[in-house]
Amino acid sequence: MATQHRTGQDQLRSIAHEAMLERGLLPDYSPAVINETRQITQAATASGAEARDMRDLLWASIDNDDSRDLDQLSVAEPMAGGAAKLLVAIADVDALVKKDSAIDGHAWNNTTSVYTPAGIFPMLPEKLSTDLTSLGEKQDRLAIVMEMVIAADGTVTASDNYRAVVRNHAKLAYNALAAWLDGIAPAPPALAAVPGLDEQLRIQDRVAQALKRVRHTRGALQLETLEARAVFDADGALSDLLPDTRNRAMDLIEDFMIAANGVNARFFASKGLPSLRRVLPIPKRWDRIVALAAESGERLPANPDAIALDTFLVKRREVDPVRFPDVSLSVIKLLGRGEYALDIPGRASDGHFGLAVKDYTHSTAPNRRFPDLIAQRLMKAALGRHPSPYTIDELAVLARHCTEQEDNAAKVERQVRKSAAAMLLAPRIGARFDAIVTGASDKGTWVRISGPTTEGRVVRRFEGLDVGDRVRVELVHTDVARGFIDFAALPRKS
Repeated sequence: MATQHRTGQDQLRSIAHEAMLERGLLPDYSPAVINETRQITQAATASGAEARDMRDLLWASIDNDDSRDLDQLSVAEPMAGGAAKLLVAIADVDALVKKDSAIDGHAWNNTTSVYTPAGIFPMLPEKLSTDLTSLGEKQDRLAIVMEMVIAADGTVTASDNYRAVVRNHAKLAYNALAAWLDGIAPAPPALAAVPGLDEQLRIQDRVAQALKRVRHTRGALQLETLEARAVFDADGALSDLLPDTRNRAMDLIEDFMIAANGVNARFFASKGLPSLRRVLPIPKRWDRIVALAAESGERLPANPDAIALDTFLVKRREVDPVRFPDVSLSVIKLLGRGEYALDIPGRASDGHFGLAVKDYTHSTAPNRRFPDLIAQRLMKAALGRHPSPYTIDELAVLARHCTEQEDNAAKVERQVRKSAAAMLLAPRIGARFDAIVTGASDKGTWVRISGPTTEGRVVRRFEGLDVGDRVRVELVHTDVARGFIDFAALPRKS
């Protein structure tokens, strides 16, 4: 039995490997990358006035339980009038991953780490991303710091960017920290072991809540998705795909990262420097979003309006919290995917409709995303008053390339999740499920089921179905190798 379980895991990794190659992603490191990595033996250090010594501040990381590629730390201190100073430190990955090196070439090609049930295919070698360029616990590391003054009402009133040496005093995990913040569990051991860190995290939570309030006043969408997480038994066999749910600690980090990315976007603009922005244009299928709201007895304006849409979402969460993730998924599909775009100060550019922000870049995860490493190099050049490491033409090409490769990575992740789900569903041909339509076009119609949480294609009786429709389906076919899960829609009750 154990052999079968290992074979199943090997099969999923083989599927992921092949899917990456088919989409122009590199699952393996070249000999040149391996050789360069071998020659890097220690973390980068700073000398003289290159970086401020901020190791004594109560920095802490908050991430998944098993995360080792730690990109950010945070700390906050109260100020007069209910304001607070928030500091976000981002790992200085560029200090070791040099532009145009073999390691950089691999990162340029993939542009992101690829996360699948079969395992992670990291953008950077793990010796770097989980150790020498990671903000690991009890380690001194170089970082780029975004310093923000947050007023009591949640607005960012001042900001600064600089290099620093920092030290992670506690590696905290989302679930345990959220339970403590919610008052339903004791402080995690890593938190309790650091004097004063409990009050520090309370301050950060208050700052995050203030940031969240001001964003939602402006129309930031309060969405909730169900991302499936692979569960393996003691022998390593895939036993289930369960949805991960958001919590207060995840929201805290999201609010901080959005604020930091806004600060960095405005920094580049203030210096008159081109950069990469993360944008989500006004949705093209707003009419379908309006129709979905109408099916719930709600009215949205004819033209896209983020504040009105968020008001609708908040109400649906209150009225029907169990089905709210389905509503969220429908809206997410209709909003479309975000993309990278070249920003040249003085020229009009799209903002991010879903976040309700005009100025937004990706710069807070340089161990995992190449656009963030690009932003870091641009930032360091500006801080050091050096020429930009990228020309405008190079940035324009990178924006398109990073968008394409991110889409390819998402397709690989989705395919392997479907392969894993197909493994679980293979013995259940003929089973029936409640489903929600997640995609409908001339390319096909897709639905999502739960138990396991997965998507599949409707191959029979799909006529007339559209995103957001609820339908009963029957499983008719699975193909693990290709990640195919096929359903037939059952006749609707008249």
